[in-house]
Amino acid sequence: MELGVQSLVNAITGGYHKEVTIVQAAQAPACGHAPSPFDRPEWFALLAQSRPEAFIVETEVDGARASLALTQVDGRAEALRNWYSFTWRPQVPLGSAGDAALVEIASDLKRTTHRVTLWPIPDEDGSATRLANAFRSAGWATSLTQCDENHVLHVKGRSFADYWAGRPGQLRTTLKRKAKKVEVEIVEQFDTNLWEAYEAIYAESWKPSEDEPDLLRRFAEAEGAARRIRLGVARADGVPVAAQFWTVENGTAYIHKLAHLESAKPISPGTTLSAALFEHVIDRDKVDLVDFGTGSDRYKADWMEEVRLRYRLDALDPAQPSAWLPLAKRSLRAILASTKARR
Repeated sequence: MELGVQSLVNAITGGYHKEVTIVQAAQAPACGHAPSPFDRPEWFALLAQSRPEAFIVETEVDGARASLALTQVDGRAEALRNWYSFTWRPQVPLGSAGDAALVEIASDLKRTTHRVTLWPIPDEDGSATRLANAFRSAGWATSLTQCDENHVLHVKGRSFADYWAGRPGQLRTTLKRKAKKVEVEIVEQFDTNLWEAYEAIYAESWKPSEDEPDLLRRFAEAEGAARRIRLGVARADGVPVAAQFWTVENGTAYIHKLAHLESAKPISPGTTLSAALFEHVIDRDKVDLVDFGTGSDRYKADWMEEVRLRYRLDALDPAQPSAWLPLAKRSLRAILASTKARR
C-alpha cells in the first residue's frame, strides 16, 4: 500500500508530467463518469496550469483507490479549486476500503504540512463526513463548518410549463410583460462572438471582476468541443444585453455564469434569458437536476427549490508546533461562541 504524490499536467508549457492520474469518484461505478465537471481530471489539469504547487496524493487499499487534488498555499495544503468550482471532494469509492484509503492519505499528509484546508465539500453524498472522519482517525484536530450553500432544482419529470406554473407570481408576471422586449439565442457549441458578448456584458454588469477569466474561457471551449455547453445571449434592438453560460451532462444542468447590463435592467433581459435556458434544458435536454452553484443570492430562491450546504474542513496536526497557534485561536473562538450562546 504505497502512497504516491504526483505533479499535475500542464499541457501548454510541458512543465509537469504528461499524464494526470486523478481517479474518478466511484459512487456509481457502473455509470463510468465523474459526478460533476469539477471532478474530472481535465478540470484539475486546467487549474494546475496557473498553480505550480498543485499535486495529487493517492493510494490504494484492497483495490479501492483514493486521491485528493491539492495545492500548497502559505505552508498549508488546500483543495485544488477556484471560485468557479461548485464543489471539491475526494476521488474515492464507497465502502470500508475507500475509508481506509482516505485515512492512509490523511496520515501521510502530516509529512507534508501541519494544516490541510478543504472546501467547498458536499455532504449529500457523504463526502464531508467521510473526510472529517478520516482526518480525525489519522490524528488531526478537525473543524467542519458550513462555508457556503448550493441551490438546486429537482425536475421530477415535470415539463417546463409545469415547472413555470409553480414559480412566484411576480417572476411569472415579469416574464409575461418583458419577454417580447428581447430576442434570445441559445447555442450548443462554443461561439467566439457570443463569448466576447458575454465578456463585454460581464465587464459592464454589477458583478465583481472575474478571477482567471482566461481559465473560464478555456473551460467553456472544452465544454463546447464536448457538446456540453449551453451558451445564451439576449439582445435588445440587436445589442447584447444579457448572457449566460450553462453546461449539461449526465442529467444535470450547471449554471456557471450569468450577467446583464445594468442599463437594460428595466426590460429584465436576465429573467427572459433564464426562462429560455430553463425551458431548453428541461424540455430539450430532459435533465433531472439544475444546479445553480454556490452563493446565497436571494434571486436564486425564485428559480430553485432546494438548498444544499457546502462545508470547509480545517485539519491541524497537534504534534507539529506550527499548528499550536491556530489551534489556540480555534479553541478561543469556540469558547467565545459557547459563552455567547449561553447568554
